[in-house]
Amino acid sequence: MTLDHRPNESVFTWSAPPLKFGEGAVDEIAYDIRSFGASSALIITDPGVREGGVPDRVAELVGATGIECEVFDGVAIEPTDISIAEAAEYARGRDWGCYIAIGGGSALDTAKAVNLLTTHEGELIEFITPPIGGGRKPDQPLKPLIAIPTTAGTGSESTNICVVDMLSLHLKAGVSSPALKPRLAIVDPVTTYTMPPQVTASSGMDVLSHALESYTATSYNRMPAAEDPTKRPAFCGANEVSDVWCEMALGLVGTHLRRAVINGRDRDARRQLALASMYAGTGFGNAGTHLPHANAYPVAGAVKDYQAEGYPEMPMVPHGQAVSSTAVEVFRWTYVSNPERHLKAASLLSGQTFTEADGADALPSVLASLMQDIDMPRGLRSFGYGESDLDTLVDGTLKQTRQLAVVPRPLDRNAARAIFERSL
Repeated sequence: MTLDHRPNESVFTWSAPPLKFGEGAVDEIAYDIRSFGASSALIITDPGVREGGVPDRVAELVGATGIECEVFDGVAIEPTDISIAEAAEYARGRDWGCYIAIGGGSALDTAKAVNLLTTHEGELIEFITPPIGGGRKPDQPLKPLIAIPTTAGTGSESTNICVVDMLSLHLKAGVSSPALKPRLAIVDPVTTYTMPPQVTASSGMDVLSHALESYTATSYNRMPAAEDPTKRPAFCGANEVSDVWCEMALGLVGTHLRRAVINGRDRDARRQLALASMYAGTGFGNAGTHLPHANAYPVAGAVKDYQAEGYPEMPMVPHGQAVSSTAVEVFRWTYVSNPERHLKAASLLSGQTFTEADGADALPSVLASLMQDIDMPRGLRSFGYGESDLDTLVDGTLKQTRQLAVVPRPLDRNAARAIFERSL
């Protein structure tokens, strides 16, 4: 391995889209679209979300102002290169003035990819982060995108990242560019009221993982300095601004996730989780996620038969389950990189006080207790993985260069394999 002798970074970047938050925020969308000067809008969503009524209500509100509006509800539950290509082909049917994404991370990420592919020539793989894809950067203006999350989990409404399941490669990969960031995020807790318990639990673990990973990521001032200030990575490392949002998110998840899973009609819990998702999204969208997410992509991409409760009947590992599947062992392993920060995270999540005497087991024990309380799957064997799959999982993780860049400890193949093995 060639040593990088560049000096450490002294600058970090931080950004987030304009945000509208609160009960009833969706009802004001017609005013927001008019501010973009758009004469047409394509709503991108999935069949389950459409059944809940929000996309058609939004279409009615938009159409009442004279803006032409259609609903595309063909988003896959876990967006793939194939499903995104189909959505982009539909969108190319006319020159839309703007896009509206309504749903969980699948709808929001699909809309980002559609926006990219309808404003640029080429295939999606060209834009995927290396070494999986070509790492091409968008060089044309994208259309305005309004993101309306209906789950408290993805944080995609706040980020410049979209994640894709590359079916032929059996792993997930991402596209990352400031151009993908939504022009406006509308977070309305009312849209999350109908989430079933296991979807609430999985989404909540995604929020938790976003906050924890960003909070424990390599600090920006330990990263190599950018050779070109215009090309600083989207994941710049832990920083003083993201830290604030991550700490807020951890406290809210620790207090409210159990309540929301137990009682989906607990409006205060739903509202606080929506805030937590937004906070964590603005944190990780800049600082970056690391190893739990890097591990999650092959866990989700290589699944064969697992059926997740509360989700459509198809082989899939929901993203929140995938990121939490190795989290306990990852944070036990990363403890030595910053014990104080790991202990503080455990305290924020649990409301208890932890000291160095509690050591590397503090945060893993808090995580394990929470996961047990909300009935998350325990171990990779729950998804059908065993010792024979370890090489496949490790190979997939080591290709996730965007996440690996901010892992707070040097990671080699042996360390990655040991984490997966302990997570079986």
